[in-house]
Amino acid sequence: MAKENKAGRMKVVLATLLLFGPALLLILISTRGCDHKFKVLDDYGSGIDYEFTDARGKRFTSMDFQDHIVLVTTMQNSCPDTCALSFWHLKEHIYETVYTNQKKLGDVVIVSFVTDAEGNPVEDLSQVNEMIQDQVDEYNPNIWMVASGSIDDFYEIKSNGKTLREVAENDFGDQTDVNKLMLLLDKENHLRMVLPGNTEGLVRRMKEHIALLMKQYDKEKANGKK
Repeated sequence: MAKENKAGRMKVVLATLLLFGPALLLILISTRGCDHKFKVLDDYGSGIDYEFTDARGKRFTSMDFQDHIVLVTTMQNSCPDTCALSFWHLKEHIYETVYTNQKKLGDVVIVSFVTDAEGNPVEDLSQVNEMIQDQVDEYNPNIWMVASGSIDDFYEIKSNGKTLREVAENDFGDQTDVNKLMLLLDKENHLRMVLPGNTEGLVRRMKEHIALLMKQYDKEKANGKK
């Protein structure tokens, strides 16, 4: 079973590399040692216009997140035990880092769309909302938003002629593997990174990419750019 799980994780990583090509591989290599001084994340193009309702009943659109870095994930009612991604590592390595460094990382928001196992949107957010409040110390719904809405359009983003959904169906062998993906959107709603979030190492890697993107903005601000 352990060998099968390891083989499955490697397949996910290789399929993601196939989608985003040599540029992604360059990023993974360059950030391995956490030295982001001279590296800028590649821009995979404009994201999509999206909207959702959070657990408080508030409506949001992509326009509400101008000047914010947004990490898009999914969440299921089976969390935290059997999530598509690693709930614990997302909480520990990304949410808690953002929460404890709000002065520096106040522009970072996590939006977790609640889906069923097949990726269909779930309207009732109460179960996931109660779970996350119970499991996350000092939970702030303005930093980590539990969302109801369609995530389908995100999976239609293309790179190298393939959509994220096509990669999941053709290369992962199962559409539900799309639920494992974490998508990093910059302040202009451009896609800057996609990684599976089902292992600690890959969640840590996404944390590094968020830090790298923040450094890019800090450098631009220091140089007088908006």
